[in-house]
Amino acid sequence: MLCFHVAGLLFKRCTLLLPTRERLKFIHKIISEISCFKLCGCPSPSQCLGLFCYGAFLKILTAGWDELECHRVYIFLCDLTNLPRKMQSVVSSKPGSSYKLELRVRLFCRHVLLDHWTHRTDSAFWLTRLLKPWPMVNQARLLYILFGPVSTIDGHISWLKMTEGLADENSLKGLADAIKLLYDTESKEWTADDVISLVDELSVVPHEWLLENNARLLILSGNSICFTFMASKAVNGRTADLGRMVVFLALVCEKDLYCMDWAVKMMQRICKVFSTQQERKTFLQNVENSFARVIMDLLQSVISGGHNEEDSSFLNLFHLVNAQANFHKEILYLTLNATSV
Repeated sequence: MLCFHVAGLLFKRCTLLLPTRERLKFIHKIISEISCFKLCGCPSPSQCLGLFCYGAFLKILTAGWDELECHRVYIFLCDLTNLPRKMQSVVSSKPGSSYKLELRVRLFCRHVLLDHWTHRTDSAFWLTRLLKPWPMVNQARLLYILFGPVSTIDGHISWLKMTEGLADENSLKGLADAIKLLYDTESKEWTADDVISLVDELSVVPHEWLLENNARLLILSGNSICFTFMASKAVNGRTADLGRMVVFLALVCEKDLYCMDWAVKMMQRICKVFSTQQERKTFLQNVENSFARVIMDLLQSVISGGHNEEDSSFLNLFHLVNAQANFHKEILYLTLNATSV
């Protein structure tokens, strides 16, 4: 790895007086000689360090370049690798049908363009280059390919992880970090509405996620994103969806050992979004109805399920009942503190 760092620095100094276009021509001469630097050149990309070394070389070479020059580098890489066409193929085909190409696109984008940067603005710039040319539905699909969970067996994208099973923090951390990166960037290319729409679209890739996975992603994405996401639903009158989301935020707090008062305070903030007292009452009633409905659904699953399913459902029921108790305990504490002031 160090040798590619040194090579990038040497190349940068040797071509210092040349325009960017000429520098890129020299890069092409180097890349064309190394098959593992190509998007589809290595037979075993998961075990190969070629793309990672290429990324280290590229980072040193472009360090200090302005956005216009870096944009030219991106266009050069797209022309060299036919990256847009390959991304078009993976975002428009059935999830998992092109699993080898999905993995190659993920590894190339992550190892060459995204993973080496120490400054968030640099990471945001390259991630924006990858996502922005596509419509929102394709942006969400591509984001999942780049940062979604992968199989521990073969390293391929786990498309059913969010829809058929519960995802832990490690499975969601990459997606959450990418969402925060786009939300926090100073670039004018992403508005808060853009990022929230992307999160909303992501939650149905490839099909609608389990609500617990959705809630865990929102918590990992941070307070601002979680609140803005839920506030947008409040503004649009989706109080039933909000009620269920509060239940699962509380459940994730219980399971993952987060402070339950966070979920209660988030609910308080959402209440302030509503303009009338009646809307607030309707929202709170939906929260309580959702607690009851989800508990009854899990109880029914325990009663009717097989042995393994029954164990899983019973554990979820146990966590949910505790979550409800701790959630209401925090509400009582807040009420008591308010009346004693």
